[in-house]
Amino acid sequence: MQTRTSRLDLDEPVDTDLDALYAICSDPQSWTHFPSLRHTDPSVTERMLQGWSEQWRRDGLATWIIRERGSRTISGYGGCSKRRNAFWNLGYRLHPDAQSKGYAAEMCETAVERAHRTEPDLPIVAYLLEHNVASARVAERAGLELISRGPDVGNPDAEAVRLVYADRSLTADQVDVVLST
Repeated sequence: MQTRTSRLDLDEPVDTDLDALYAICSDPQSWTHFPSLRHTDPSVTERMLQGWSEQWRRDGLATWIIRERGSRTISGYGGCSKRRNAFWNLGYRLHPDAQSKGYAAEMCETAVERAHRTEPDLPIVAYLLEHNVASARVAERAGLELISRGPDVGNPDAEAVRLVYADRSLTADQVDVVLST
């Protein structure tokens, strides 16, 4: 099923997207804010793609493949994916050539609206590293507010600070679930 915005085609992922996704996921420029997560093996990307397909079947909403309207070239991926049946995780990753064009904000606004329609009782959350100022702006533009700031437990950078944005207030237990995901 395809979703369209004014400038983007948002598609459910398919197996033939693997090579283009791996190119994005293995590009160091795509991971400037969290380099240790860069994919160095295509099987990691393949498992991620399979997980998204399972989430679409199970939850009716998950990560989209992002393309400019009418293009077959993948610009990135993103959307809302259910985590632990406790919240929608809003996230994305764009090819370096697709960054700074407003695509992330456009996709995120659509993803938030779709998550509200799909399962409105679940909070929508974006968690990101504090130095990723552009992603913080995208989360705010999508209607999320900063609700938590603290150490990023498990990050190889001991100085990393994790920000949690949400579309509503979260209890301390809900924040703990988000941070342990």
